[in-house]
Amino acid sequence: MAQTTTVTKAAPAQSQSPYQLDKEQTLKASRALLAHIENEKRNKDSKAEKRNLLASTEGSSDEEGIELSDVPIWLVLTTKRHIIDKKRLKPGKISIPHSLNTSRTSTICLITADPQRSFKNAVANPLFPAHLRTRITRVIAISKLRSKYKPYESKRQLFSEHDIFLADDRIVALLPNILGKAFYKSGTKRPVTVNIAAEDERKSKEKEKKMKSRKDTEVSDHSVASPERLANEITRTLSTALVHLSPSTCTSIRVGKASWDAIKVAENIDAAVAGLTTKFVPKGWRGVRAIHIKGPETAALPLWLADELWLDESDILEDVPVGDEVKAIEGSREKTEGTSKKRKAPESEEGTKAQKKLKGAKKGNEGELPDDLGKEIALRKEKLKKQKAEAKEEAEEAVVTKKAMRAKAADDGKARAKTKKSK
Repeated sequence: MAQTTTVTKAAPAQSQSPYQLDKEQTLKASRALLAHIENEKRNKDSKAEKRNLLASTEGSSDEEGIELSDVPIWLVLTTKRHIIDKKRLKPGKISIPHSLNTSRTSTICLITADPQRSFKNAVANPLFPAHLRTRITRVIAISKLRSKYKPYESKRQLFSEHDIFLADDRIVALLPNILGKAFYKSGTKRPVTVNIAAEDERKSKEKEKKMKSRKDTEVSDHSVASPERLANEITRTLSTALVHLSPSTCTSIRVGKASWDAIKVAENIDAAVAGLTTKFVPKGWRGVRAIHIKGPETAALPLWLADELWLDESDILEDVPVGDEVKAIEGSREKTEGTSKKRKAPESEEGTKAQKKLKGAKKGNEGELPDDLGKEIALRKEKLKKQKAEAKEEAEEAVVTKKAMRAKAADDGKARAKTKKSK
């Protein structure tokens, strides 16, 4: 017998979901993908004509990680139906154990509500962590963002100056109209929401309704969170994987880097799949069709494949006999052909009679046409000749008249020019 492999694995009795990822398969695929990316990078470096002197040496593994840190690992989730109906500009967040934004060189721009001075004071407070304060290079309020960055070039400059953009969740709904395509077309640096309001304001529903209004974006100083909670919210947001949803069956999430260990990548994959199936995928695991991981220039390695390609029984067509199906297809074709044909112009009674006589003559195997029918055909040919001759004469007369009009206009112009010179 042929060897069979299972594509799904039943979960233990404690789990509510009937399916789950196989951790061994996830770790094996992660190791294979990371090894392939590293080998491909070495081959490219060896084949390169000019060697980069600033590149890392083969002996130091730490410096190799710096080069591979720019290569992302993507989790590709395929669903049986569209995951949403409309495109969402606000990215979703899934908490993962290993953050993707741990680099101290990456800069952060914090977009806040008005006034921005209260948020700047919270960031400059000694209780705020110093390693995080150095990464926040700019704190800008929404009113200044609206007034200062109106031209497209200024938005592109702001886009290139910072690596990560964080936005207060009270004013994040206003940013698509202010920032525009410069930020929201690519999707790589869309502002991520951060809850940096005070706890008293979070509990108050009346203040939340006021902050959601488009005109009122001002907040008081006491509505800003404390420095400790502000730092915790920012670090928690940085340690999440962003989910950009679109009306399609394929969703990609960045879950790791090529410089990481395979165990870290596998743990992030497990957390991302759990968050996707519980928060975003309709009907959870039943709506998932396949799960793969891949690099930017590699093939996709499968982690999980569904047994059924449909979601409900309504997605399956009932069994139809072959003969009935063929008849239905032919009937639809005849209808489309009938509608596409042009309607014939109404013919005169004489023409219909002549056609009927011709058909009768063809059916009867006679060598010659009847005398009356031949006379009718000759009369019709004479009429056509007369009409063609009359049309030619009219066209020639029109040409002569046009030439005469042009000559007359030219003579009038010469006469006018002579009169002007004489004067």
